[in-house]
Amino acid sequence: MERNEMGFLDHLEELRWVLVRSALGILVAAVGAFISYRVIFDWVILAPKSPGFFTNRVLCSIANSLNTPRLCINSEPLNIININMAGQFNTHLMVSLYVGIIIAFPFIVYQLWSFVKPALYEVERKRARGAVFYISLLFFLGVCFGYFIISPLTIHFLGSYRISQEVVNQINLSSYITSVASVTLATGLLFELPILIFFLTKVNIVTPAFLKKYRKHAFILIMVVAAIITPPDVISLLLVTLPLWLLFEFSILISFRIHRKINIENAL
Repeated sequence: MERNEMGFLDHLEELRWVLVRSALGILVAAVGAFISYRVIFDWVILAPKSPGFFTNRVLCSIANSLNTPRLCINSEPLNIININMAGQFNTHLMVSLYVGIIIAFPFIVYQLWSFVKPALYEVERKRARGAVFYISLLFFLGVCFGYFIISPLTIHFLGSYRISQEVVNQINLSSYITSVASVTLATGLLFELPILIFFLTKVNIVTPAFLKKYRKHAFILIMVVAAIITPPDVISLLLVTLPLWLLFEFSILISFRIHRKINIENAL
């Protein structure tokens, strides 16, 4: 089957509607988040700083069992303050937008896929079947990893870090929200690495040999990042390092399979 032919202006018009529909999807989700602000803030956004948060309870339980107090994080609630007149309202709007983007992510991916799909050959469409599902799944896995693992560790490290006992940490609301949101969204996008490697391999920009060559460099980089954001203990370091390392190895596997298929097709 031949790919659909469209003019340049037709493509621009279609792209405009893709962006409009995506923006509307984010807006609808953001309005829902804005209305449900008590649940969003009390049960979600502010939860990782509390001793009763799932990750904090699990790590403190392990710390008590192994007699390693450093592993127990956020055992004392972090005090959050607001110093701006419109600070809480602006934070309400910002968090609603963040949540709207996360909730609407599958819809956005679907819209982008609908825009790209007509330009593909039938065989390419079959190979990319389920792309929206897998891209969304990886994103939500990354969001969960950032929220349940990295966010509590980051809050504990930065919230308890002191250069002097004379300086008391009073964390501003916007600073706290920015830290949690940026970590959560960043890990969500980071977990799209296998998808990125898939497309880079398809266009012959990345090869399995290249990824294997820089495997040690990637491992060192992952270890450095994990060491910066985690408390000084081995278990916390492994909690962050291991999933990211497995993600990188999974990306190598995907690159290898795609590269092998390309070589077979070229040989035929």
